[in-house]
Amino acid sequence: MPGSRFYLTTPIYYPDADLHIGHAYTTVVADAIARFHRARGREVFFLTGTDEHGQKVQRTALRAGRSPQEFVDGMVRGIQALWGRLGISYDDFIRTTEPRHIRVVQAVFQRLYEQGDIFKAQYQGWYCSPCEAFWLERQLREGKCPDCGRPVELVSEESYFFRVSKYADRLLKHIEQHPDFIQPPSRRNEMISFIKGGLEDLCVSRTTFDWGVPVPFDPGHVVYVWFDALINYISALGCLDPGPGGERFRRYWPADLHLVGKEIVRFHTVVWPIMLMAAGFELPRQVYGHGWLVLQGEKISKSRGNVIDPNVLMDRYGTDAIRYFLLREIAFGCDGTYSESALVQRLNSDLANDLGNLLYRTLTMIEKFSGGEVPEPGPEEAVDAEVRALALEAVTAAAARMEGLEVSAALGELWRLVSRCNKYIDEMAPWALARAGRRERLGRVLYVLAECLRILAVALTPFLVSTPEKMWEQLGLPGRVREQGWDAALKWGGVPFGSKVRRGPPLFPRVEFEAQAGGEGSLPEPVEAPGGAAERQGRAEEAAGGGGAESGAVLKGAGAQAGPERAASLPDRHGEAPPAGARGPGGKGGGAVAEEISIQEFARLDIRVARVRAAEPVPGAQRLLRLELDTGSGSTQVVAGIAEQYRPSELVGKQLVLLANLKPATIRGVESRGMILAAVAGQDLAVLTVDRPIPDGSRVS
Repeated sequence: MPGSRFYLTTPIYYPDADLHIGHAYTTVVADAIARFHRARGREVFFLTGTDEHGQKVQRTALRAGRSPQEFVDGMVRGIQALWGRLGISYDDFIRTTEPRHIRVVQAVFQRLYEQGDIFKAQYQGWYCSPCEAFWLERQLREGKCPDCGRPVELVSEESYFFRVSKYADRLLKHIEQHPDFIQPPSRRNEMISFIKGGLEDLCVSRTTFDWGVPVPFDPGHVVYVWFDALINYISALGCLDPGPGGERFRRYWPADLHLVGKEIVRFHTVVWPIMLMAAGFELPRQVYGHGWLVLQGEKISKSRGNVIDPNVLMDRYGTDAIRYFLLREIAFGCDGTYSESALVQRLNSDLANDLGNLLYRTLTMIEKFSGGEVPEPGPEEAVDAEVRALALEAVTAAAARMEGLEVSAALGELWRLVSRCNKYIDEMAPWALARAGRRERLGRVLYVLAECLRILAVALTPFLVSTPEKMWEQLGLPGRVREQGWDAALKWGGVPFGSKVRRGPPLFPRVEFEAQAGGEGSLPEPVEAPGGAAERQGRAEEAAGGGGAESGAVLKGAGAQAGPERAASLPDRHGEAPPAGARGPGGKGGGAVAEEISIQEFARLDIRVARVRAAEPVPGAQRLLRLELDTGSGSTQVVAGIAEQYRPSELVGKQLVLLANLKPATIRGVESRGMILAAVAGQDLAVLTVDRPIPDGSRVS
């Protein structure tokens, strides 16, 4: 197990406008990681905050008729309220306008100046105010900012510069010696190429505005906002304080994890490490650049104006539904597509129909068949042992996933147990055991279900805020679930016999989604279905002595089918099965060779070798797996109809053949960017691979 202390950070957010769902994604992921490490018994320090200086804030405040300080004070109150609603368990909130931060910025700037790493010169270049970034002429796209696409302005002024180029070789050596320093590997490769392309000395002061940290030896200059902001990671710890105030820095630095969006990886893996090297501090252990949330093909960002307000979503669906969607929907490190219909589908399928249904059905049967008390179990049978083993296996696997920052996959491991428990109810039919008078067998089945729910409540504490406590209370367990620690989920038998359950309303009422004109970004009104899947199931089982029809998710939108999944083994274009007889040559149902094409037509296909980094079932789809693939230069995800032929564990690490330039599509709420190639003969299917190892991303021709 890693060390007993764990220090992680989010970026500090720019308070020029309200934060959006992309900021919430970063912060919720960081919070889940912090909560997980606390549950494992580690001493965690979790930092977030706000980056409050710069020309953009000054201009925005002026337009609002307020001073910059008044403006950011109001914005920060809103940000802290948002984090409170989302249950963000940060240990400190740093503001770059605080004296504790300004002191450290000025001290570091002074130190670097005195040792010759900061010097004065004339600067001329293109400046993007919304991004607070300088660009060279060759970096512009059609004369505009390459990040946000907005106009830039030519800036010419006397400035101080930081000798970034002096440390390039030393930084490259560090990256080579510490392969986990920049993650995922695609970001590391990008930064190595960037450094090898040549680093230019960085402008680190401005004179055309005054809303910033004054340069200590030249008050006409203010420190460039990025140089100022990056220092928050050490100023919040009391860096450079020789007394007791600096104990926190000595205790927690270097940071274990800087969690940032991929658009600011360059600042965090090039500029920030070189600042630390020059100032004589250790480098952080890891910087992880995660992917973007994408809305209608574009990154969600304030600069683009296509923002989704998480407060509105929480008003509609609740905090835990939003947290679960953000943590589960996106393979960490990859880009993910946001849509409200996908959010509702996750809520209905995973939370209402699966988890909520499991708790409601179990407690209903304990009340009906055991007087509301968890029964003493009878002898264990093979199927009970299998469920017990799966429970402990799922929790162990989820922990391993979290240690590797595979947050979505960690929840997938836990949902294996949720799915198995729902199936266990159908297999064991407790209502039939009650009618047959098999009290000992019934007791064992009900106890297995109650114990699995206890384990799930503990294991879900890093991810959800109120749901685990509700589960704990309804199971009639003493104390609070957050007091238990992760190890409590690794031990079987924690539910005392005779515990009095307290069934409450369904955890997640099912929601019917009514789309309105305006697309996904228009936040159409959801309509709550009468009752929920769990409540309907409970009523049906009570009416039939515990039996009743199986509850299932209602699927709408891309990827949903009106009837049962069609029988063809190999999906065509992202999960849509081909019509009968449309399979290619060979084997049963082969048929004639397709129409000839030219070599030029074939050349349009970008076929590559890709390695499976992670694989998991797509909820609600019997034949579909979601694969996370390493393409050598990055990551992508694909939905493939191969679940009937391959278990996810069989695919991880395997090199497959990927059609990489297939137009993206969304299947069952999961974005698929490409197609895995496979050979089909009748009902047999075999994915294509290579006969010996070859670098990921190699072209197939």
